[in-house]
Amino acid sequence: LGQARDGRLHILGKLTETIATPRADVKKHAPKIIMRTIPGAFIGALIGPGGKVIQELQKATGTTIVINEVDEQGVVEILGTDPDGIAAVLAKIDSIIFKPQVGEAYEVKVIKMLDFGAVVEYTEAPGNEVLLHVSELAWERTENVSDVVNMGDVFQVKYLGVDPKTRKEKVSRKALLPRPPRDENAPAREDRGPRPERRDDRK
Repeated sequence: LGQARDGRLHILGKLTETIATPRADVKKHAPKIIMRTIPGAFIGALIGPGGKVIQELQKATGTTIVINEVDEQGVVEILGTDPDGIAAVLAKIDSIIFKPQVGEAYEVKVIKMLDFGAVVEYTEAPGNEVLLHVSELAWERTENVSDVVNMGDVFQVKYLGVDPKTRKEKVSRKALLPRPPRDENAPAREDRGPRPERRDDRK
């Protein structure tokens, strides 16, 4: 036993001489397994109809993805050798489970210009798009969207939640900008002359 102990300590000493502490990461092309837990409600979105999303993701990244449901959570195992491929899978997962919080500010990028606003994409969750309506671009009246933003512009917006009228998500750029002071020289509403007669007012 004494000889075995001395031999073991000798070997451990040689190992420490060679590498004192474990490396932070393995070699680039070494096989890797990365695990990620997601809410169970997003398992279907990651798999996709008929497995379309997960199959395309595996093909594009050269990885193998295994999903198991444990205690109403999705345990995702990502197996691969290419760090970039694994990173792409993790980015896709982040994009799928991304849910903006009401009142929070997020960085977005303009990916499409429309007459009535701009379609923007959350930079932290590529693929998640939302319409920035022309009325939410600036405090001043905006005639043309291109007067304020253009394709590729990156800026912050405030997430306002789901509009009860349109039932669509709503964001605002102007909500994060200082509100311009009221023009003291502008006539008060009651001083702007008589209200035009409406059809319903005539007898």
